[in-house]
Amino acid sequence: MASGGGAEEVSNKQVILKDYVSGFPKESDMYLNASGTIKLKVPEGSNAVLVKNLYLSCDPYMRGRMKQPIPGNETYIEPFKPGSPIVGFGVAKVLDSGHPDFKKGDLIWGMTGWEEYSLITATQTLFKIHHTDVPLSYYTGLLGMPGMTAYAGFYEICSPKKGEHVFISAASGAVGQLVGQFAKLLGCYVVGSAGSKEKVDLLKNKFGFNEAFNYKEEPDLHAALKRYFPEGIDIYFENVGGKMLDAVILNMRAHGRIAVCGMISQYNLEHPEGVHNLMTVVWKRVRIEGFMVYEYYHLYPKFLELVLPCIKEGKIKYVEDVAEGLESAPAALIGLFTGRNVGKQVVVVALE
Repeated sequence: MASGGGAEEVSNKQVILKDYVSGFPKESDMYLNASGTIKLKVPEGSNAVLVKNLYLSCDPYMRGRMKQPIPGNETYIEPFKPGSPIVGFGVAKVLDSGHPDFKKGDLIWGMTGWEEYSLITATQTLFKIHHTDVPLSYYTGLLGMPGMTAYAGFYEICSPKKGEHVFISAASGAVGQLVGQFAKLLGCYVVGSAGSKEKVDLLKNKFGFNEAFNYKEEPDLHAALKRYFPEGIDIYFENVGGKMLDAVILNMRAHGRIAVCGMISQYNLEHPEGVHNLMTVVWKRVRIEGFMVYEYYHLYPKFLELVLPCIKEGKIKYVEDVAEGLESAPAALIGLFTGRNVGKQVVVVALE
């Protein structure tokens, strides 16, 4: 239907956050609003871009954005607004642009809404997609934020060397699967932990990890790590926190490095678990460093130079778990916290 400004107005389904979430998130914390509409034109004089969303990314950090903000306890990223659409990384096609860097027909990845169409005003978060000879969905994972996270955390934070012993938790996830392959390409000994037999098989047979184990079948994580790292761990890529971090610290080698990417075991707890073995960090001279991927986006061209040839030559493999349709997005996001997904969780909103 046409509207006043001559711009076409279309229906725009959206996934809305109902209210702030405490404890474990549920599908019912979100709902699908099918009654919204949007004009397929950027407002006059605005430098926003209007996009059609193709793929949306489900990522564990999004759990933190569902929490009610606590005054004086600011986080690195602002919370979602109840009653408004969920926001996250995605791949989209530009339909109209008031921005000189983007034109109609461009493909982009970056921050967008969980809806069919989005008017994006924060255009500084967008990257133009130049390489379309790989699956576009890869720009939610391997070639997007998780890929850059793996690259920055491993190469920049961990300063890895050939032959070092590398352990990765949540190793079959969006980031972990890539860290392991980077480490193997460098000639490291690599072990990963995951939460099912299927994921463990994937780590060993598809991603080429030397060893992998199901943490749910290990009553004593310290003993499990001792078994796979009799001489200790040089590099730990931390995605889990809690008991796993405690066990790892005991098994670190002198001058080991721990890159803290995330701690998914803690995201739904009202009271985070403590870490008990920190004195080991002193006498083993272990460096523990957290990092935020957005501080490394200037390295994105360098990252693509490394990764694109590896994909084309089959040296890097990537596994996605694809959910179909915007209405499947809430369940897909919640599934991250029970380990339901196998690989990078993506939601297909539309094919071009």
